[in-house]
Amino acid sequence: MKSLVSKLVVLVFFCFSSGKSMANLGEYTLGAGDLVNITVFGEEDLFVETRVSNVGVIKYPFLGELQLIGKTVNEVERIIDEGLRGDYLINPTVSVSVIEYRPFFIDGEVKRPGGYSYQPGLSFDKAVALAGGYTERANKAKVNTKRIIDGREESLELSVGDIVLPGDIITIPSRFF
Repeated sequence: MKSLVSKLVVLVFFCFSSGKSMANLGEYTLGAGDLVNITVFGEEDLFVETRVSNVGVIKYPFLGELQLIGKTVNEVERIIDEGLRGDYLINPTVSVSVIEYRPFFIDGEVKRPGGYSYQPGLSFDKAVALAGGYTERANKAKVNTKRIIDGREESLELSVGDIVLPGDIITIPSRFF
């Protein structure tokens, strides 16, 4: 038991000391380009499959435009439930799922730079593999990543086991011999 507690303490310390907050490791937040599926049990007219627009909104029956960017699937379910409850439905059962995630991008010293489909749990080394691997000039020690965090673009350094998120822009720099 002591061993388990000490491992948990080390894990929590690692997460905070490495600059990653627990929120970054938590639930996925929606962004522009995500394809979402919204269903309300027993209400076929309220089924919607739509892509989140560049400004982060979708149009939903009876509720109009909904701002989804930065919200989790659970938050969107709650918003739709509260909007439909009472005036339109007595007890709606709302389900929201992400059908297609927005892509991540990788450029620089990889064999096939470009945009790639995100897959949940995608690690940095797997992202490099999707892009055909490193070129012979790649500087593997210093990888720059741009990521939107709390509405602001942040610059991060990734290493082999780190998780890639949708919308990330990964740049593999050249090394000098």
